[in-house]
Amino acid sequence: MTEQLALIILIGRIAQLADSGDPDDYLDCFTDDAVWDLTDATGLALETQTIRGRAALLAGVRSRREAGLQGPGTHTRHDVSSIVIDVDGDRAQSRSYFRYYRQTNTQPELVAMGTYDDSFVRTPSGWRLQRRVISRD
Repeated sequence: MTEQLALIILIGRIAQLADSGDPDDYLDCFTDDAVWDLTDATGLALETQTIRGRAALLAGVRSRREAGLQGPGTHTRHDVSSIVIDVDGDRAQSRSYFRYYRQTNTQPELVAMGTYDDSFVRTPSGWRLQRRVISRD
């Protein structure tokens, strides 16, 4: 499998796990020092925020699930496309477009769209996301 394909699969896995997966499996996609940076929360029930480290990421996942913003039974969908990846040894950068939908069980509502700017590192367990900057277009 090429490095780019492995990273595309990881990006897709993160999106799917956000909507319907186990939080521990979701966290396993990130480095211990990962940063999740939401630069614009317009239209979302979230504030602009920067989350650092796995413990904070887990708290964020739990908070969003408790609020019904994502997770099993919430009928949300993170859709990622137009992925461009540059690999440099054990590091990689990617830019992709995202769309976030609610009410996917009835009439889907597009709530947000924008760009993910991601940084990855190769670990002994495989590629992991080290930083995601989420911006709205």
